[in-house]
Amino acid sequence: MVADDPNPKERAGSESRFSAALSKSGSPGAGERAWYAIHTYSGYENKVKSHLEARIASMNMRDKIFRVVVPMEEEVEIKQGQRRTVQRKVFPGYVLVEMILTEESWYVVRNTPGVTSFVGSGTRPVPLQEHEVRAILKQVAEEAEKPKTKISFTKGQSVRVIDGPFTDFIGTVSDINMDRNKVTVLVSFFGRETPVVLDFLQVEKI
Repeated sequence: MVADDPNPKERAGSESRFSAALSKSGSPGAGERAWYAIHTYSGYENKVKSHLEARIASMNMRDKIFRVVVPMEEEVEIKQGQRRTVQRKVFPGYVLVEMILTEESWYVVRNTPGVTSFVGSGTRPVPLQEHEVRAILKQVAEEAEKPKTKISFTKGQSVRVIDGPFTDFIGTVSDINMDRNKVTVLVSFFGRETPVVLDFLQVEKI
């Protein structure tokens, strides 16, 4: 349960610090809708998102704070011939917030449990460039549609074939095609090395 305003005196002090910083720096984006990055404790990104969204609702700040995003990417891990999809944070320790920066909205975000600071100069939050945010959100959307595949072998390494007609053959990785999830392995039979194209699931690193 997130308290709406656990310490009014603390809030007054926080807002005073914000006002002082604001008067010293006419940062672009002040008073305008923009994206900001906030630092969080490691591993607390999703908790910060939940806490902040609860505070936005309970403190009636939906007209000032619009979106809270933890950029994630899906990754397909292959271990012992098994494919497993996992989610990874693109920027560990950071959460993105779309907001209009005011004393009140700054206070709500900055005093959310798990938040350590805004990204900026000193105490003054600096908005992210619009093209940076577009690129990040586009990348996240694309990777959600087509997860990355994480493999344990690299070009030139020895692998064992664990499935198909070449099971138990030892070979050397000569090419990796991430788009098709295929690996080309040089296996030796009949006295010569022959390239064999296999699925990532069909080989394991020795």
